[in-house]
Amino acid sequence: MSGLPAIARDRLYAALAGAISEAGEERESLFLARLSLLLLEAVGDEARCRRALADALHELPSPSLSARSAS
Repeated sequence: MSGLPAIARDRLYAALAGAISEAGEERESLFLARLSLLLLEAVGDEARCRRALADALHELPSPSLSARSAS
């Protein structure tokens, strides 16, 4: 999937989770859309970006019951 070492992926995941929390529930979707556009630009390859979009949607799980009850 990625050329990132597992430790770097873990650090980035934690940073992403923190940034989502900082954005807050009201701006979460806007933050994720903005981040996605910035990352698409950084990748700079339409075919790779389209594969990543398809991969992200593939077997996308439903939100857990605990995530729904948190509000």
